[in-house]
Parts: sequence; C-alpha cells; structure tokens
Amino acid sequence: MHGTTRRITILGATGSVGENTLRLIAAGEPGAFDVVALTANVNAKALAAAAIRVNARLAVVAQEDRLGELREALAGTQIEAAAGQAAIVAAASEPADWVMSAIVGTAGLAPTLAAIRQGATVALANKETLVCAGSLAIEEVKAAGATLLPVDSEHNAIFQVLDIRRPETISRLILTASGGPFRTATYEQMKSATPAQAVAHPNWDMGAKISVDSATMMNKGLEIIEASFLFDQPSEKIDVLVHPQSIIHSMVEYLDGSVLAQLGTPDMRTPIANALAWPTRMAVDAPKLDLTAIDALTFEEPDDTRFPALSLARSALKAGGSAPPVFNAANEIAVAAFLDGKLGFLEIVDVVASALENHDHRNIRSMDDAIAIDVEARRTTAELIDRRTVA
Repeated sequence: MHGTTRRITILGATGSVGENTLRLIAAGEPGAFDVVALTANVNAKALAAAAIRVNARLAVVAQEDRLGELREALAGTQIEAAAGQAAIVAAASEPADWVMSAIVGTAGLAPTLAAIRQGATVALANKETLVCAGSLAIEEVKAAGATLLPVDSEHNAIFQVLDIRRPETISRLILTASGGPFRTATYEQMKSATPAQAVAHPNWDMGAKISVDSATMMNKGLEIIEASFLFDQPSEKIDVLVHPQSIIHSMVEYLDGSVLAQLGTPDMRTPIANALAWPTRMAVDAPKLDLTAIDALTFEEPDDTRFPALSLARSALKAGGSAPPVFNAANEIAVAAFLDGKLGFLEIVDVVASALENHDHRNIRSMDDAIAIDVEARRTTAELIDRRTVA
C-alpha cells in the first residue's frame, strides 16, 4: 500500500462492519485511501457524517424518503447525494479498486454483483451472496477478473493460512465455533430459552439476529455453505470444532498432517484490516493476543442432537439449487418470530427443516431467480409459523 492510493467504496457504511472499515481508513496512512462512495439503508444523518469525515464523493441512502434529510446534512459540501435501490447499485458500479460489501440480507445481492462485474476487489461481509447464489457469484468473479476476500473472521482466518496455489494438498477446512450461550445447556434448558438468554453471546458483541444464529449454531451452518463456495471444497472436507475461547478463528489441515491456524483476539477490525490492506498488512489499534494470559485453549465436537442446524445446512448444501437460499430465508423469518415471542428456541431449526421439506426445489440460473426464491421462502415460512401459532 505504500505510495499508492486505493479507491474505496463501502456498501453498508453505517453498520458495524462499515463503521469499523471507516475507522481503519481514518487511521490509515495519509493518502492511502480515496473514498468513492458510501451507502446506508436508512440512517441518512450517520451516512452524511461519515461521508464528510472521509471526504467521499457520493453518499446514497436506500430509503428514497430520506433523500431530503441526506441532502440537508450534506449542504455546503461537494458530496453528491442519491437515494433508492437503483442508486445503490449504481454506486457499487462506480470505478473502485476495493469495495466492502456489508449490506445485510438479499438487498446486498445486486450491489455486490455490480461491484464484482466491474472487476473490483470485493471484501465480502454479505453472506447472502454465496449462500443464495454461490455458483453464480463465483462464475461472475471469474468472468470479471474480480477478487473476492472474505471478511467473516472464520473465512478470513482460512484465507490467511490457505495455500490457494495447491488446492490438492488440502485435507480439510476446520471452522471454529464459540458454542454460543447454550454450549453447556441441557436440551430442556434450551427448550425454554428466552430471547434475552439467546442473544447473550459470551465472546462477541453482535446484533440480535446473528447472536441467535450463534446460539442455534445456524451461523456455522451458513458458514459451511459459504466456505464450500469460497474455497471450492465439498461439505465432507469442511468440519466444525467448538472452541469456547474464540482465539483460534479457523484452521486448515493439509495432507501431510500439518494444521495451520490463525489466532487473534475477538475483534472484527483484524479480518477487515486484512482485507483492506491485502496483499500486504496494516497496523490495527486492537488488543494484542497474549498467550501467557490464557489458561487453556479447549476444543469439543459439536453436539448434533442439541444443534441440528449443522447437519441441516450440509443437507441444503448437498441438495444445491434453491435449497441454500431457502435455508437462509427460512432461518431469518424463524429467528424474527422467536425474538417476537412467536416461536420457542428449539422450534427455529424445526421451522427451517419444514421449509426445506415443503419448498419446490429448482435450479438457480440468475440473481433474479435467487431473489424470487428468497421472497417465496420468506412467505411460506411465515405461513408455516402462523399455522404453528394457531395450532
């Protein structure tokens, strides 16, 4: 990065990943980054403040009724303001060297694809791109000569220790999991778990939905699907190991028995910085790992009886086609229902399984197909939950 200026776009600049990316840019070397565009869903004031702080050229808010607020907040600057989904995609299409894809949900599909198609290096924090349309996204990356860099701590850890030049030497990928708040809970305790208990993650400060995914281990199921597409590995070569301390973020085992691991404190700035500075590295003002202060690093096999989401994810991955996007969409609806008190904790995975069993399986030939399947799965899952509630 020394002596060069990297053009940057951040899709989802007001979320936690976007905010951490902005902090790293602000702390970087003077002149290292030129911010092309920032986008947000609804928070026009925070978006404007961020755009002014990094002197972005363009700020786009997804909700069109927030355009006036955005323009008012940017008054007196040279920063262009725009609004709407089409404007988000247009921002992603602006020439940039590096694009952070951190828009949550299927709303991030089209902008991420636009960034890929312009041949940018895309730092991927939007899991739906690979879960809902993995094969299509990878084909687009190859066609455009783009680069896809994982930002999730587990996938970024694998990326850092993976010998991509010699894929035939890989024995297996090992995704680590904290085990969440119910790692040692009994089945009966989990059956009566409340939303407050489910979101109380022992190691990471995350949003409610992601915290519940950690509690069910649905997040690891989604990560298995993502890892399969990112690293071109079958489900059988991707394992999950419970590691409560969250120090080893993931590992790669090679044919000669060597296991390479990436270690660090639980801080999202580290994987973001790795992607932001790649192929070099940058300084991060994050707590450094002190191995002498750690009592032990422990590991456990995940309990498939209490955490059936893992095997369900593998089934969806093997089925392919529409199964992974249905798996993802059904989980989002079920988690929302749990947080609203409409479902029990253990019913989340049951609902996702029912959605997979009842959906009309088909192939995905375009992003429009993936989005249509997502919409359909959300509707049918909501209907499944309504029937359970009435019963």
